[in-house]
Amino acid sequence: MMQKKDKGMVMTDDRNSPRDEQFDLHTYLAEGKTLVEAALDRALPVIYPERIYEAMRYSLLAGGKRLRPILCLTTCEMVGGTREMALPTACALEMVHTMSLIHDDLPSMDNDDYRRGKLTNHKVFGDDVAILAGDGLLAYAFEHIAVETQDVPAANILKVVARLGRAVGAAGLVGGQIVDLESEGKPDISLETLQFIHTHKTAALLEASVVSGALLAGASTTEIEHLSRYAYQIGLAFQIVDDILDVTASSEVLGKTAGKDAKVQKATYPSLWGLEESKRQAEMAIADATSALESFGDAARPLVEIAEFIIRRQY
Repeated sequence: MMQKKDKGMVMTDDRNSPRDEQFDLHTYLAEGKTLVEAALDRALPVIYPERIYEAMRYSLLAGGKRLRPILCLTTCEMVGGTREMALPTACALEMVHTMSLIHDDLPSMDNDDYRRGKLTNHKVFGDDVAILAGDGLLAYAFEHIAVETQDVPAANILKVVARLGRAVGAAGLVGGQIVDLESEGKPDISLETLQFIHTHKTAALLEASVVSGALLAGASTTEIEHLSRYAYQIGLAFQIVDDILDVTASSEVLGKTAGKDAKVQKATYPSLWGLEESKRQAEMAIADATSALESFGDAARPLVEIAEFIIRRQY
């Protein structure tokens, strides 16, 4: 039977409440990152054939914010679950995200040499191994959820698998990526097309990350609707900020090639709106995201802080 915490305790216990004045987002994210990275390391040991596991681990353990798995852990706890029941899904989300980065960096896609301050996977292992490393991570993500998730009803696990499958497929990430590729070099890309690209390429996986934790903990339909709205808006803001940073930040700060969008004539929010309007739109998205959390009360403090972090981030 699923071990589920009493929701009232999350809301009222002064020692554990996210609204505690001692709550610090930097510490919260650092602790979440440490937990996730230790779990990822355990989840993927190097076995025969060693080269493919080394390639998978190279990108999976290359660092990053680990925002998607942390969102999953956060929402699971917020609606009464535990980090333990959500950790396999959190790891799976990072595996899927890493797959998308490996494939996105390939010469046939966005053709980038650096990711998270390191050479991209195909630069170290070759295109062929990089493709297989991404494929391996994608397949293993679903296996990891199914095999490792404990104390969660099978129906809830099935909902998570279905949600993640849709987020990463042609109805989500893949669909956004293909429209993104088709739009490169075209000067007349509409706002509607740009919104489609990033709703599917970026926001879909972020939404799956937010919602999956809550699904594992047995969230209600209404709670899922509020969290989906939150996730959509932080996904939009995340991409707008990404586009802004590509213009304003250095490659050293970003950990990847800066200014690349303009070089390949990629449609971005700054190219359509300009920098100042892009910043305003990002702020509006974050405001809407936080308003979607009002019904959760003080328990939503980490999600509110994460939303604000997204708009303040420098890389």
